Amino acid sequence: MNIRHHGSRGLLAATLLASSIVLANAAAPASNAKALQLAKTYTVTSAPIEPLHLDKPVLPDLTGYTAEAVQARIDRRQAGKVQVRRMLQEDTLKEFIGGDNKMAEWVAHQHDIPQAIFIEDGHVNLKDLSRSLPKQYFRETEPGVFLARLPIVVGRKGILEIDKQTRELRLSQEGGSFLVNDGKLFVTDTRVTAWREKDNGPATFRSPKEFRPFLLSWGGTETYVVNSRMASFGYAKSKSYGVSISQYTPDMAKTMNRSEPTGWIIGSEFSDMWYGFYCFETRDFVLKGNTYRDNIIYGIDPHDRSHRLIIAENTVHGTKKKHGIIISREVNDSWIINNRIYDNKLSGVVIDRNSVNNLIAYNEIYRNHTDGITLYESGDNLIWDNRVINNRRHGIRVRNSVNIRLYENIAMANGLMGVYGHIKDLTDTDRDIALDPFDTKVSLTLVGGELAANGRGPLSIDSPLSVALYRVSMHAPSNPNGISFSGVLGEHEDEILDLMVRQRKAVLINPDERQP
Repeated sequence: MNIRHHGSRGLLAATLLASSIVLANAAAPASNAKALQLAKTYTVTSAPIEPLHLDKPVLPDLTGYTAEAVQARIDRRQAGKVQVRRMLQEDTLKEFIGGDNKMAEWVAHQHDIPQAIFIEDGHVNLKDLSRSLPKQYFRETEPGVFLARLPIVVGRKGILEIDKQTRELRLSQEGGSFLVNDGKLFVTDTRVTAWREKDNGPATFRSPKEFRPFLLSWGGTETYVVNSRMASFGYAKSKSYGVSISQYTPDMAKTMNRSEPTGWIIGSEFSDMWYGFYCFETRDFVLKGNTYRDNIIYGIDPHDRSHRLIIAENTVHGTKKKHGIIISREVNDSWIINNRIYDNKLSGVVIDRNSVNNLIAYNEIYRNHTDGITLYESGDNLIWDNRVINNRRHGIRVRNSVNIRLYENIAMANGLMGVYGHIKDLTDTDRDIALDPFDTKVSLTLVGGELAANGRGPLSIDSPLSVALYRVSMHAPSNPNGISFSGVLGEHEDEILDLMVRQRKAVLINPDERQP
């Protein structure tokens, strides 16, 4: 299988389509889809092996994402301009100053008409800021430690560098400080902390509604964070989640001629964040070799229409409310590879809401408090050679998703099923069906790997459109009577085991086309 960083969608889709020919040929016509999902009887047959073969996926080349490469991108030739001015009438701040009396937040912090620090027309570092600004707005409290008491805005042609000469940048919670990037931002070999001056310490989480400083990068920007630590950012307000990368609204993006934002975050640590990372309509962003620990809602959360993301070699653990990594709403053509994801409150990895053509490979996913890997309403994804072990519920759970390829995975010692596929009518739930159209269908291909010692059994699939099984190792059953299946597979257990284990053939399970 060939998956490349640029122009990958067609290639990945073609590969997945080729591998599904055996399923498509065996299924009933599309007009019978509703009957298929409600089928009561199924047939079990042997299937040709060759269409199920996939080569190992070719991973994106990560060697170029280095600290040295980031340094080479910093243009220090022109000194920037620094000024303090009112936050009103600034496009970059409309999200925070607009309707619904949003400005009151900053009036309460500043006790005056709100102001911000603006960096424009060139390169600025924190020493430059401390020399340029009144001490009540920005000052060096001890050698290499800076306190910002106003928001800092990097203008469209501005470049802010926070480098190793800075021991720590502290963004004052009481002062209402935060960082907005509308140009280029470089954070390297340092620490940036949301700071509670009253406690002379980090603004640790207390309430979802309590303001905490945050970082937001808008459309057209580049953001680089390297070998740094960020802590205690974010709260439950739009674009204020922690570290957020977001396109402007469509009208503003068009008017301002702003492309999708991008950047790299490598070798860094994020803790006590509302979200460790969030993005919206972002392209080619790289998260490599970071640690996301003890964050509140999510560790990593790419969102709407982001694409070609690389999430690689990260450690994500201790998320307090929800998932370790979740991609949701048309996050496509991306890679979640070689990560360690454990001890998160819900699932380790979630692929959600029509997110397609993604590769989830070579991850270690263990001790999460619900599923290891969860796919919700997201077809055409490849799950390759993951270790999904000792999660409290299912190892891999697939809901309302078709053409899901599970290759060479190990699902072991999970509380319920090793692999669980099912359909669910979500009409009466709080999910927005108008925005998220989907079919109540599930189809799976399982090739290779191992399903062992899972609490309720190796495999259960309810009302599938089709299932293909080949070369799947199943042993160490929790059931004292031996290997047993649930759902549709349980009704044909003897036939399936005879074909797959004794005859070593591929097995195809389809609804019986003869049924009314």
